[in-house]
Amino acid sequence: MQVWEAWVGPTGVTRRPGPGAADPAVAALLDDYVALTDVALRSAREEPAGLFIAEGELVLRRALRSGLRLRSILSAPGRAGLVDAVLAEEGYAHRVLVLEAGDAELAALTGFHVHRGLLASVVRPVTLPPQDLITQGSRLLLCEGLNNTTNLGAIVRSAVGLGMDGLLLDPRCCDPLYRRAVRVSMGEVFALPWARSGDWAADLAAVRAAGYRLLALTPSAHAVPLHELPRPAPGERVALLLGAEGPGLSQQALAAASEQVCIAMNAGVDSLNVAAAAAVACYALGRVPSREAGSRSVASGAGTSRTVRSTAR
Repeated sequence: MQVWEAWVGPTGVTRRPGPGAADPAVAALLDDYVALTDVALRSAREEPAGLFIAEGELVLRRALRSGLRLRSILSAPGRAGLVDAVLAEEGYAHRVLVLEAGDAELAALTGFHVHRGLLASVVRPVTLPPQDLITQGSRLLLCEGLNNTTNLGAIVRSAVGLGMDGLLLDPRCCDPLYRRAVRVSMGEVFALPWARSGDWAADLAAVRAAGYRLLALTPSAHAVPLHELPRPAPGERVALLLGAEGPGLSQQALAAASEQVCIAMNAGVDSLNVAAAAAVACYALGRVPSREAGSRSVASGAGTSRTVRSTAR
């Protein structure tokens, strides 16, 4: 293993040799990357330690653009030039230790083949208190019991791209800063204010009390199809409730909602994956971007057919 310290100076990136691989400081940094595929272990370690793992060049660049601080970088062989380029181009102003290990050593440490070539241990940002999130937003996404990191990452990406401005998680939801969730979100989690509820019932009530129209996405036959709802006015406060695959929303959450809504589906199709359902609902309810802001539109054709009420379960 090679270790060096890197920093960006007036003439570009400077490197100098770091401590040896056997140094306790290096061992402590490597511990950040142990068993990255073990969700239970990582969930127990990362938040208390105040860190998360960024995987790949794109996510690392997004983290740096968001002003986050690095604990270290772990690199595959031959990526020193890429590390220098990322640090220089993103204007990272702090010194950081770079650890370069062979492919077999990386796989043994992390538990998977690091084919993207770069990992970084990043200082975890401070999470907002729920009340602050509720107060400052106007389009909120509320998730109950979502424990699939791939789904949560996709939901975050849709939320940012389709005009939602905050994410509130119940106590059972997985970590949006878990490595896979961050990667699937393409780093958009760094652009979305989020909070974790400590008292779900109280926070649902607080959302209603703050003037939000709280819409529960559910396959209930009594739910109103989203396409029948008028698009929210620019100043209107709207919050969308999503449940986990399978169980859906709890009775407590459904009772807290002001309305139940669904996505009309073609006959014979029961529901959408929760991440796909979130994208459809965010498109229907999120803030509409202006073309002057560089928004992109995507068109797709669809035939007409009989519909039934449904959404993700």
